[in-house]
Amino acid sequence: MRALLLRLTVSAIVLSGVPSADAQVPHRRDVLAPTAPGAATPEADHGHDKAPPDMDAAAKPHPFDRNLFLPGPVYPEGSYDVDAQIAIYGGKRAVETPRPVLELGYRQYSEGPLGAGVDLVGRRNLVRPQLLAFGDLRSAVAYNDQGAREAGQIATRLNLDIDLRLTATERLHAFFRPLDNGRRFTRAEFAGGDSGGGELLLDGKPETFFFEGDLGAIQAGLTDRNAPYDLPFTFGLVPLFFQNGIWVDDAFVGGAVSIPARNSRLLDVSNFDITFFAGFDEVESTALRKADGLVDDRSADIYGAVLFADTRGGHLEAGYGYLNDTRDRGGLSYHSAAVGWTRRYGSILSNSVRLVGSFGQEPDNRSRQTADGYALLIENSLITSLPSTLVPYANVFIGHDRPQPLARGNEGLLKNTGISFETDGLTGFPLLNDTAQDAWGGALGVSYLFDLSRQVVVELATVQPFGGSSDAIRGDETAVSARYQQKLTQAVLVRFDAIVGFRDNADNVSGVRVELRRKF
Repeated sequence: MRALLLRLTVSAIVLSGVPSADAQVPHRRDVLAPTAPGAATPEADHGHDKAPPDMDAAAKPHPFDRNLFLPGPVYPEGSYDVDAQIAIYGGKRAVETPRPVLELGYRQYSEGPLGAGVDLVGRRNLVRPQLLAFGDLRSAVAYNDQGAREAGQIATRLNLDIDLRLTATERLHAFFRPLDNGRRFTRAEFAGGDSGGGELLLDGKPETFFFEGDLGAIQAGLTDRNAPYDLPFTFGLVPLFFQNGIWVDDAFVGGAVSIPARNSRLLDVSNFDITFFAGFDEVESTALRKADGLVDDRSADIYGAVLFADTRGGHLEAGYGYLNDTRDRGGLSYHSAAVGWTRRYGSILSNSVRLVGSFGQEPDNRSRQTADGYALLIENSLITSLPSTLVPYANVFIGHDRPQPLARGNEGLLKNTGISFETDGLTGFPLLNDTAQDAWGGALGVSYLFDLSRQVVVELATVQPFGGSSDAIRGDETAVSARYQQKLTQAVLVRFDAIVGFRDNADNVSGVRVELRRKF
């Protein structure tokens, strides 16, 4: 009986290892499922039992090369070469940048870990206070012949930023220029027929002073629940900069709020932001001037909105604003709009096109129009074999009637057209007419940055009036300009500028200057 039971047990064990016709074959890593006709073979898919992934028609698979994957290096004792390891990454090392003159709380751009913050407004929006003071000191010696005035001078300007960072998204910021007042700078005039001695200017009034933060982050801290949105905002004496500074480059008392990081699959927009802004004091526009000819920054309110969008291989920026003349006599209010499109075309051309228009101004009290017209600005640069350092450019413009920026000081629409259209914000360096009023022209030049430690710019520029209602330009203007700047240390830069301008029906202009800038 015991022998019979033993035989039955052995038979059961043997039979249990033979699959039936309905049994499933256990999956094994070395067993490949059959492939359908026309499907990728396991060998083509490197042993994976699936079809190849979808791939864009512009992409191509790269053949697998096992030799590209090597084991980690082994360094015998005493043979590790630090310099050789750095050379693997192009010899890149940490760059010692100028330190802020004041760093309280923690260092600017310090390495991690940064440590925990303080739970004052909620554990989801920790406070990590940091107080920084930084900026630069600019001093220049120049000899400028403006046609109507000729003088040699040495002038100085101090730019001082005070930044109080509270959380990762909230801060208070102020900017001071204590050695100048408006367009007048601390200086000593020493030569020229119109030199007037010297002047020491001290000004403690802030140029900007504002709070900025994110309402979503603040809500998360106060409620201890993550907000489903981001809503950055700012208020105070706020600087705003739109259309690369051509349309708006001003600081005024008011505020702004943005709806960020949206997209639209339907419109093929990968990312877009919308910013709304308003200002109620210290709004500057060259369309509103006082009796002495200076810009009247206490006479206007401003309202507007701007759209930024990345779409169809380029960047779109479009804005609308209204400047309200609040003076008793009034009448110089106007609407303003600007649209810009920036894109690279192949590996040949980088291009920006901007259209700025002013309209709807209806002067009363027999005042003349100061903001009515449009300007088309086109900036082009060639993409060379040294795309980051060698940049030939050709910028052109055409303006009709009296186009104006929405909010900017005494600089015109052509500020970025070329170096011949920009002054230095220090010595009153000469420039060509930059209003774009009833004129066309442009700048042709080349910029070369060498090894990023120095730069040379050479340029030929012209302004050609074609008549109309504007009398801003008396005749043709042409200039040759040059610039050279050299880094002396990480904190010190020296710069040379020169211009010779020829003007019909007006005195010629010329200037030469050297500037030393110390960053801190």
